[in-house]
Amino acid sequence: MRYLKKDFIAGIIRANPIFILLLGLCPALAVSTSLDNAIGMTAAATFVLLGANIIIAVIRRYIPKQVRIPVFIVIIATLVTIVDLLLQGFAPALSKALGIFIPLIVVNCMILERAEAFASKQSVGRSIMNALGTGIGFGWALTLISLIRQLFGTGSLSLFGRQLLTIPGLAREPAIIFLFPMGAFFVVGLLLALFKWLGVSNNA
Repeated sequence: MRYLKKDFIAGIIRANPIFILLLGLCPALAVSTSLDNAIGMTAAATFVLLGANIIIAVIRRYIPKQVRIPVFIVIIATLVTIVDLLLQGFAPALSKALGIFIPLIVVNCMILERAEAFASKQSVGRSIMNALGTGIGFGWALTLISLIRQLFGTGSLSLFGRQLLTIPGLAREPAIIFLFPMGAFFVVGLLLALFKWLGVSNNA
């Protein structure tokens, strides 16, 4: 039980994939222009991460070492295809907004790293907890980045068509640079510096 709790908590703060391990930065930079995108990408990536960890943990003893990476990629690609089809069928607007970054989950280094470094060596229970913790860590990091970029870039916050907050002055003259790629790098860089300043690290 102690290990399950440790595996879960690690991915949220101490081994946060974006702010500490610097994994999964591609979607963090590309789709973090709105809270809608952040939640959609989090759900998709966590589904794939959880499914891949479970399957790999179950069959890990039967996978020859020489072909483990190709096997991992096939498993991940299958799960990504399922997610992509589900989004197209039930959330077409979100699927269009996320675009190519859903199929690109196949090569998301966060998921492949968890498969290779953890699920291929640990039990199903520990792999599930690690996947959930990592997914939550990825999710809150991506949501924080999206919140900052959307708020400063548009002067307001909305979630799936519902207005949450508007800052009148900022809404009239938003800092639209935050919606551009350079704005994403700026926000992520500041947050990385903040975590470094706070002393949060994978060795903590």
